[in-house]
Amino acid sequence: MNASMTAPSLIVRRVAFVMMLSLLASCTTLDPYTREEKTASATKGAAIGAAAGAVVGLISGDDSSSRKKNALILAGVGALAGGAVGYYMDQQEMKLRQRLDGTGVSVTRMGDNVVLNMPGNVTFAVDSPDVNANFYPVLDSVALVLQEFDQTFVEVAGHTDSDGSEAYNQRLSEGRASSVAAYLSSREVRSDRFITVGAGETRPVASNATVAGKAQNRRVEITIVPLTS
Repeated sequence: MNASMTAPSLIVRRVAFVMMLSLLASCTTLDPYTREEKTASATKGAAIGAAAGAVVGLISGDDSSSRKKNALILAGVGALAGGAVGYYMDQQEMKLRQRLDGTGVSVTRMGDNVVLNMPGNVTFAVDSPDVNANFYPVLDSVALVLQEFDQTFVEVAGHTDSDGSEAYNQRLSEGRASSVAAYLSSREVRSDRFITVGAGETRPVASNATVAGKAQNRRVEITIVPLTS
């Protein structure tokens, strides 16, 4: 051990290590093809970057989340409390896994949140913000679960690879997030439950140096968050 390492720096390193272990332990996904539960690749990337503040899933920030929660509660949507939160999200996660089985959409549990990762190659045409019509049935399945479990708010986040300019990728990611949220709203999910955000190319989950990595980075993530008082 380096003799110059201070006690505070040791504490920071230990906290970061504990964060990484906790994230790896609590975040699993069900492979839609092999049906095996495993730690998601995106989760591993987040765990590695945990000390630097890397996040997978909800990206709109605490302020946006708090404002959305408060607005929905004021609008009469009931808030969950105590042990009811975990059970409520358990049931929602189970139904999402059942309905999305075999669709290519992964379901990842992150604490009390549920994250759906929708690959861009099955959700959108190249360079288009419009949802593919053959993906509508998948979003219909998501909408049915969101209708049933209405004590949540939903962040829809668009992500791109690094091809093209940053400005173009930002606009494309925002457009795709808005398209998904608009479709879900058209299926009788309250529009005021949604936060839409575009991350552009800033939050890759794989290397943009390879074709396979770029494909993973082109995605829409739906993060479902419980309403708590």
